[in-house]
Formats: sequence, structure tokens, C-alpha cells
Amino acid sequence: MKIVVQRSKKSSVEVNNQIISTIANGLVLLVCLEKGDSEKSISSAAEKILNLRIFPDDNGRMNKDILQSNGEILAVSQFTLSWNGKKGNRPSFDNSMEPDKANTYFEQFCSILEKSVTVKKGVFGESMQVTIANDGPVTFFLEF
Repeated sequence: MKIVVQRSKKSSVEVNNQIISTIANGLVLLVCLEKGDSEKSISSAAEKILNLRIFPDDNGRMNKDILQSNGEILAVSQFTLSWNGKKGNRPSFDNSMEPDKANTYFEQFCSILEKSVTVKKGVFGESMQVTIANDGPVTFFLEF
């Protein structure tokens, strides 16, 4: 499982020229599920996301998590992250999880997060236009 985490001031997802999800302060998660990922990796990833101390405290230091900063999450499935770029020039997504299983795991991941924070999502398998106002910029790449 790979996740790009971006701290955001305002972000949205558009499908077919319609904005379907938007958040203000929070995190944008670009989530890639790969062959071999499990419910354990999904649970570990969700726990890590909820506890990342990447929001500023009163002194401007990264010291608060998403709950302490009253943030929201915008989660977008992003299978293209499965390509590592080491071989060739044409991306291969052979390591991506099969779509039906990936969608199930993506929804489980979001459900775990939703127990603690508001989660808005893109549409699995759709062509989306994702607009991200990256705050900082603060961006992390996590693998589970």
C-alpha cells in the first residue's frame, strides 16, 4: 500500500465537470493498493494517517495531528502509484491490486478513518480532476 499525503488548505475532486467532494483544512490522500496488501496494512495505514503530527502548533512547528487541527480528509484512489519508475519509460501497473478487491479495501480504509474524522472521497475507477491547494507545501510518501 502506498499513500501520498498532502496537507491542504482547500481541495476538491471533479468528475464529469461536477465537483463531487471538497474539503477545507485537512489532508489529501492519494491511495494505491497493491498485490499483497491486507486488512492489516490498511489498518496500520489508517492509524498512521490519524496520528501523523504534520499540522502546525501555536509556535508554527509540526506538532498536531488531523484531529487536533479539526481537519478533514479527501481520499482518492490512485493505482498509478504502483509503478516504481525503475524500468522502462512506459508505466506498468502489474503490481496494482485487482480493481474489485482494491475498491473493497479502499472503502474499508476510508471506513476506519471515518470513525475519527470526516472523510470525503473521489469515485473509484473514474477519471477525476483533483485540485489540491498544498499547504506548505507539505507532502509525504508512505509505504505499508
